Amino acid sequence: MRPIPSQKISKSALKVWRMTGALESMVYLAIPVAYHFMYNFFQWPVWIFWLLIVVVAVIAVIKSFVIPTIRWRRWRYDVYDTEVDLQFGLIIVRRVLIPMIRVQHVDTRQGPLLRKYGLATVTITTAATVHQIPALSEERAANLRDRISKLATEADEDV
Repeated sequence: MRPIPSQKISKSALKVWRMTGALESMVYLAIPVAYHFMYNFFQWPVWIFWLLIVVVAVIAVIKSFVIPTIRWRRWRYDVYDTEVDLQFGLIIVRRVLIPMIRVQHVDTRQGPLLRKYGLATVTITTAATVHQIPALSEERAANLRDRISKLATEADEDV
């Protein structure tokens, strides 16, 4: 069996993923807020409101702290001459091998949060799938994009 890939993504990914989890969790606040406005009108019990608040708080903690930490610990990658090896997942850990001969397109992308922390995501496109290596430093992402592109071109020429 192959060894686990050795390269990790940036530790700053935790900050970005935590902020994203917190922002996503704020959407869930609409449920208890809506209940609060309706419980007087329909004479619903107040304990349900507090239960909803607790549930939203638990979801916020999980999405903002637990999931990003596990996700960061599991994310690994390596780039070899003939393939890209990815490992990721929360509960189910996936292992993906992308043959260089199948790579059609490689690019980098940044959203506002990634840009704020100097991070970028490398996207590897094949005929059937799109894979991403998230949250690398801008320089590392650019170097990795160029390296994968070069190796894919060389692999294509060898065929």
